[in-house]
Amino acid sequence: MNRKRLGRSGIVVTDICMGTMTFGLQADEKTSFAIMDRALEAGIDFFDTAEMYPVPPSAEKFGVTEEIVGKWLKGQKRGEIILATKVTGPGHGWFRPPIRGGFTALDRRQIHQACEDSLKRLKTDYIDLYQTHWPDHGMRQDETLSALTELVDQGKVRAIGCSNETSWGLMKNLWEAEKHKLQRYDTVQNNFSLINRRCESELAQVCRKEGVSLLPYSPLGGGVLTGKYNDGALPTGARFSDYFVNGGPRQKRMAARFVNERSLETTKRLQVIAQDLGISVTTLAVAWSKQHDFVASTIIGATTVAQLEESLKAANLVLDTETLGRIDEIDEQIPTPMTEDGLRRL
Repeated sequence: MNRKRLGRSGIVVTDICMGTMTFGLQADEKTSFAIMDRALEAGIDFFDTAEMYPVPPSAEKFGVTEEIVGKWLKGQKRGEIILATKVTGPGHGWFRPPIRGGFTALDRRQIHQACEDSLKRLKTDYIDLYQTHWPDHGMRQDETLSALTELVDQGKVRAIGCSNETSWGLMKNLWEAEKHKLQRYDTVQNNFSLINRRCESELAQVCRKEGVSLLPYSPLGGGVLTGKYNDGALPTGARFSDYFVNGGPRQKRMAARFVNERSLETTKRLQVIAQDLGISVTTLAVAWSKQHDFVASTIIGATTVAQLEESLKAANLVLDTETLGRIDEIDEQIPTPMTEDGLRRL
């Protein structure tokens, strides 16, 4: 498995990262342990979690994923594992995070409290990569960065990053870090997949020019690229099936961003390419994601070990120029299926 540096930090990780968003909800503790064991056996040393996991978040399940990861981590050689987690940022629109009474501004108190709580749940005395989970654009960036810098200075955190951030937000934070001589973001974790290629425009340039690594999550487009939603199917237990059937208006809109005519047609065309290569679209999607020069590590998820195996097949797979060209042709004909108007924007 290949290894890449996280931004300009001293941390080098495998180019596939094991995501844990399903642990404690879709995957019980025993299954979660088996998934992490298999990932480690396959050579993955980078694991990503968050205080808000599992997803969808709830007051009852808050922190459970970190607790599971912490129990597993206790049986490993800590120095051989690169561990990332996140402090929850403010809610957006209808969503108020079920954490700390919903008061999750990225100020000094919230950041320090969140970090201490995560360290306890993870049963470790340091976090390799500590990330802001959703931006707080209404907050003074220098206070957020000052608090994160204090954690680095205290040895509780090695490097910092952000997630779900815009190009403007990332640049603004990098500028504030330089201006006030504070710790800078080395990573940005955003949604990036074959049905959501927006990161290839402005954000990719920021990453390249500023030495920041993208950590793509949801490389399978929320599971759409597995083909399980093809032809109108709503499989039992699938997240978007539940959103379409039982969700409110906002959940239905979110599901429609992922599962729509354009994303399903893209999936069908990608299946043809995958079949020609003798692989699944899952393997194709992960390989495509990690092949970008501005990507350090692609975050994969799984609810079973069997699901994980398909992603692991991409570990040493390099797509040739012809295959990349065929993929780009689909994107030209059906650009960015996850935006309503099909325009690439960020």
